[in-house]
Amino acid sequence: MTARGRFITFEGPEGSGKSTQLRLLGERLRSAGRDVLETQEPGGTSIGIQIRHVLLDAKNRELCPTAELLLMFASRAQNVDESILPALSAGRTVLSDRFTDSTLVYQGVGRGLGADVVYELDRIACRGLVPDLTLLIDIDAETGLARARRRSVRTEDPETRMEEQELGFHRKVRDAYRQLAADEHHRVRLIDGSQTREAVAVEVWQTVAPLFR
Repeated sequence: MTARGRFITFEGPEGSGKSTQLRLLGERLRSAGRDVLETQEPGGTSIGIQIRHVLLDAKNRELCPTAELLLMFASRAQNVDESILPALSAGRTVLSDRFTDSTLVYQGVGRGLGADVVYELDRIACRGLVPDLTLLIDIDAETGLARARRRSVRTEDPETRMEEQELGFHRKVRDAYRQLAADEHHRVRLIDGSQTREAVAVEVWQTVAPLFR
């Protein structure tokens, strides 16, 4: 019988560098012989990518908070069923760029929809799936947004709807992430994202390595 694989998620405010760190960790694990699936939220599947375009396209300013929340979990439910659970059942390591923690802080706190509705939808969409480890790459809102906006201009990225929210929204998101790390310190590990990319990668590996001993 194949042992269940490890499920590791990366979280953080806009521009934290979490996506880069996920890619670097994936490369390191593969070089060590691990079978790795990299996925993202929203997205991860062909259906999820279509939902992602609706959620993140800057043109969709009229998207209301409740619709945003439901679309996030629609994408996640598809990803869990189609990609994440089968990979874990096959013993693969799954690295996810965001998961339910993002929805808790962005929609639950940032949009003011509350934690209860987020956890109820998580129960339906994810059926008890919780990351083994969550790496929270922390950075202040101003620095993160400046990074994200430079990247978007450079790549002509249309997926800027979230980073275009007001600064107060992003400060609430960051504060909520830090509170989550305090509340769930055994699972959620806070990593200083203001360090160099290389220094962050070292800290990520030191945090992850015990899972694979």
